[in-house]
Amino acid sequence: MIKKLVLVFIALFAIQSYAQEGTASPYSFYGMGSLKFKGTAENRSMGGLSVYSDSIHINLRNPASYASKNLEIYKNESRPVKFAIGGNHTNAKLKSDSATDEVNSSTLDYLAMSFPIGKFGLGLGLIPYTSVGYKLETLNENNELSSKFRGEGGINKVYTSLGYLIKDGLSIGVDLGYNFGNIRNNTIEYVYTNEDDLAQYQTREDNRSDIGGLSANFGLIYTRMIKDEFELSTSLTYRPKTNLTSRNSRTFNTITINAFNQQEYVVNSIEADLESQGLKETDLVLPAKLSFGAGIGQPRIWFVGAEYSYLNTKKFKNELYDKSDSAGNVTYSNASTVSVGGFFIPDYNSFSSYLERVVYRAGVRFEGTGLNINNQAINEFGISFGVGLPMGSTFSNTNIGVEFGKRGTTSNNLIQENFINFQLSFSFNARWFERQRFN
Repeated sequence: MIKKLVLVFIALFAIQSYAQEGTASPYSFYGMGSLKFKGTAENRSMGGLSVYSDSIHINLRNPASYASKNLEIYKNESRPVKFAIGGNHTNAKLKSDSATDEVNSSTLDYLAMSFPIGKFGLGLGLIPYTSVGYKLETLNENNELSSKFRGEGGINKVYTSLGYLIKDGLSIGVDLGYNFGNIRNNTIEYVYTNEDDLAQYQTREDNRSDIGGLSANFGLIYTRMIKDEFELSTSLTYRPKTNLTSRNSRTFNTITINAFNQQEYVVNSIEADLESQGLKETDLVLPAKLSFGAGIGQPRIWFVGAEYSYLNTKKFKNELYDKSDSAGNVTYSNASTVSVGGFFIPDYNSFSSYLERVVYRAGVRFEGTGLNINNQAINEFGISFGVGLPMGSTFSNTNIGVEFGKRGTTSNNLIQENFINFQLSFSFNARWFERQRFN
């Protein structure tokens, strides 16, 4: 079992290294790209809610969740080793005042493992933090192609987490992560002759930022029973502000463009002197983030809760692009998200009906992204549904979710995205080490 999981990890690590482009949103043009949801398909199916934690699912958002009580079925001696993998596919319809388009993207969302160590719990994993993937064009007054913008890449995080069970119902935790990746983009400003024909030579600006740095996240979970029937769950996480290092390069290329297949050929290149401008190595800020939530339910029957997250993006700055013409209409304000959701299990121990053992989830979220373009705030809304399907006689399960949502607006010459996210994840649980008993 261990060897199989290790091989899966290695294979998927390789896949992830070649598959950073996990979005097709035009809004990934700004900042470090579109923020990826840090959580499992189970969380996402409840509107992004991560207040609830148990012994058979990994909670990526709160490191305190890695420590919990041992299970009665294991004679109160241990908890299962947990392995989770999840991905999603997004279909988005883009709409402006004058045109529409449709884009699709697929990505691996997370790889994670959790090991029980007495009152401690250890977690390891790989998750994306941001994703860049856009292809944008503008037209001039003659309805001819004026500019083309393309970008890809993103930032990923490999992390290790440690949780500690202070006492029943109270646990704390911390995760330490290394953020890495690169963002690549290029811009072409088209030039035409006096006869309105495309000029033979065009100029393309290529930019690349290789990003790396450490970050930390702290968490606390408190639960207690109310009148021996209902369980109150609360959670708190805090990520302090972190500076990442961005090593940058910029190249100006003279190119020709094949009129039939639009293939671009570089004639010559000039490397920009970013060193003299103080832009060869810059800092990118991961803003401080605070999240807290609470919920109530009956264990293994139902749960409903709410969560609020605050992200201090107002002071975000990317020095490499702040001096460009496109940065003048962009500002940042503090971001926030409100999530409400829960789950229901008809009969957790049912032997006669599989459907009664299925977990049914639903939720809704409202998000202010903190991005403002042309004095217009870019907000996001999503409503989600999902199911958790038990696998065999173990605690393992398959989780399927779908989210319908909207991002942005058509006001002020902007783009509105109407999207559908499909999520699929697998959560495998097993007891690797069992104390031998002799009579």
